[in-house]
Amino acid sequence: MPINVSERQRENTSAAFLTTQNNFKMKNNHWQFIEKNRDFILTEKPIPPLAPGEALIKVAGCGVCHTDISFWHHGVPTRHPLPLTLGHEISGTVVDGPSEWMGKNAIVPAVLPCGECDLCRSGRSNICQNQKMPGNDFDGGFANYVVVPARFLCAVPDSVLKKYPLEMLAVIADAVSTPYQVIKKSGLNPGDFAIAIGVGGIGIYGALIAKIAGAKVLALDISDEKLQIASENGIDAVLNTGGMDFKTIKNKIREIAQKLNAPRYAWKIFEFSGTKAGQEMGFNLLTYASTMSVVGFTLDKLEVRISNLMAFDAQLTGTWGCKPELYPEVVDLVGSGKIPIDRFVQILPMSEINGVFRNTLEHKYLKRVVLITG
Repeated sequence: MPINVSERQRENTSAAFLTTQNNFKMKNNHWQFIEKNRDFILTEKPIPPLAPGEALIKVAGCGVCHTDISFWHHGVPTRHPLPLTLGHEISGTVVDGPSEWMGKNAIVPAVLPCGECDLCRSGRSNICQNQKMPGNDFDGGFANYVVVPARFLCAVPDSVLKKYPLEMLAVIADAVSTPYQVIKKSGLNPGDFAIAIGVGGIGIYGALIAKIAGAKVLALDISDEKLQIASENGIDAVLNTGGMDFKTIKNKIREIAQKLNAPRYAWKIFEFSGTKAGQEMGFNLLTYASTMSVVGFTLDKLEVRISNLMAFDAQLTGTWGCKPELYPEVVDLVGSGKIPIDRFVQILPMSEINGVFRNTLEHKYLKRVVLITG
């Protein structure tokens, strides 16, 4: 009798679990970050015994994020000393741990809170000061297996796996969930004018989520290829800002807003590029009652006139990751087909990690790279 997808997954998971149990001293391949700008080193490490509440995840896929590049190239310090296995955008299957999670496919949130502190209890678990982040506080997902706290894992229904393979869903852990949280936080309403600065690996999802929320969406970038992708996926308008000064950009955006019949004021500005130029542009686009949400990260210092916030009665807000409570909503959006992640993901073998990091640094990819173990 033929078996369905979920039955086959349970059989595969059971086999993997037995293998793990019978070989608990087996070694786990890790691509370790040793030193700034150096190649990652393939290292074999034993799988540690699990503490209560921990889960062992067989990694299906792990996305390469700008934050990983910041650690590896820009010298942003990790909280765990080197050597360390990077990678916080993880999907996989639970092969050991709490019984209620055994055999389940899951997304590992990029930020894992404690769930008990004042920030967690007040709905701000994404900035829990006791949080743990894979690839920062402990070995992350550029490995065969990863050990994580199980409490806030996000289960992936079989219905979603009929649409996308588990490895591709790794992007939910950060690239999709982070812009989802910031757009909810911004108070974006149907009919608002949303401006997405940078439509790369995270920004393209931000632009799509803003569109799903009913906004008129403008994508800004200096890459015609990325803008074309945004346009082909339903974004209302695009503008290549390369070589323009801020005054010219703002004037062109006013013209676009008029053509789209979008509001003249109260723009919702989302800075996804993580660059000095992008952040300064976003601040200079502020107008009356605007909100600028800073999503991208850079170590560079900006030159802005902070009094603009006062003069325009505007708001400037930051965001960090996504609280685990929102992940099921994101999974539902992806599973419903409203966010077509397969158009924006490129799957590559984890053995190519060194070339992938160099190419990502040089902006050679138009899609988010997800690495798989083979």
